[in-house]
Amino acid sequence: MSTSQQEQADELIETFSIFDEWEDRYRFLIDLGRELPAFDDADKTDFNKVHGCQSNVWLVATAREENGAPIVDFIADSDAHIVRGLIAVLRRLYAGKTAQEILSFDIEAFLKQLGLDQHLSLGRRNGLAGMVARVKQLASELSSNQAAQSHAGVLPS
Repeated sequence: MSTSQQEQADELIETFSIFDEWEDRYRFLIDLGRELPAFDDADKTDFNKVHGCQSNVWLVATAREENGAPIVDFIADSDAHIVRGLIAVLRRLYAGKTAQEILSFDIEAFLKQLGLDQHLSLGRRNGLAGMVARVKQLASELSSNQAAQSHAGVLPS
């Protein structure tokens, strides 16, 4: 059984709260980033690049259907260790979730609870916002396509 999005968020918030110092929280993020799935160098293209980040970030999102609901998955990579950790956090919250779960999750409140809104540089916050926007854009497109098919009487395949 997979862990729900809110359970993942709560677990991350609880883990972050264990650390008193931000240096320890950064180390935790770096450790999370080491667990990312492999990212093919061939996918490190301008098309897959997330703009707005001070580091290089590449994100490849895919969609599939599961039980009639659009599911979003993505892999990403960066040349910065902390950013790789931020990617890992986003993967825990968004990868393998339905478009509706992604669109309804309050990521800004979650990041505020972690304190990342205050402890990341402006460039890192912009990059994080760019990654979130990319995943939410795919989720929105999938949700719109599903709604259009439903209204047209076409069942998703």
